[in-house]
Amino acid sequence: MRYFIEVAYKGAKFNGFQIQENAETVQSAIDHALSTLMREKIETTGSSRTDAGVHALQNFLHFDLEKPLHPQFIYKVNAILPPDVVLRNVYNVGDDAHSRFAALSRSYEYIIYMQKDPFLQDRGYFFPYRLDIDLLQEAAGILKEYQDFTTFSKRNSQVKTYICTIKESRWTADGTRIVYNVTANRFLRGMVRGLVGTMLRVGRGKMTIQEFRDAIESRNCVNADFAVPPQGLFLMQVAYPEGLLSDKMMI
Repeated sequence: MRYFIEVAYKGAKFNGFQIQENAETVQSAIDHALSTLMREKIETTGSSRTDAGVHALQNFLHFDLEKPLHPQFIYKVNAILPPDVVLRNVYNVGDDAHSRFAALSRSYEYIIYMQKDPFLQDRGYFFPYRLDIDLLQEAAGILKEYQDFTTFSKRNSQVKTYICTIKESRWTADGTRIVYNVTANRFLRGMVRGLVGTMLRVGRGKMTIQEFRDAIESRNCVNADFAVPPQGLFLMQVAYPEGLLSDKMMI
């Protein structure tokens, strides 16, 4: 049987999501918990690879298993997982369902706070500078006009295409916080942080709207700003075709 599992995690203590040698990652913690409970080696495949320090309110992985799941599967796995990772749901899916390739879109949120707040220190970017929200909004809207995002992909990204379709791109102001929300069918390595960092230059008046367009069209990552820290970034949602996750298991 193939299963999808839905997880959430705070990424501050992990060296990213994907398994790496000699490094603690979210996926390695999950694989360890599953293997410990089921008493056999289980290797998961993740839907989205978040960088070190990045959080997720929703991410998915899939794995195959011949024997039935433990009757208290969710409770037992959560007892083994570290405090910063939680297993929320388990879904029974078809044998050909793939957590990464079946995903229709992914949604991210980046949080910036303007006044010092110790409770947001590891879940936002402290940015005590004046920003023009209208310019930020204009820049965010422009992104939906483009599909080639080579500019916002870090070097050495091993991808076949830099084409992405951005479905939502907007900023919202909430008191002393501003939040960027973006949804796309796929994202490149470092893309969201590159978008945010470059738009912040626009919002501070250090880059004009025309220069922002020129940067996108240059298809050169030297014209993007990737310097914003990871702790402000959250993977919010991974969307799948209707019905794929209809068989939620009550265990």
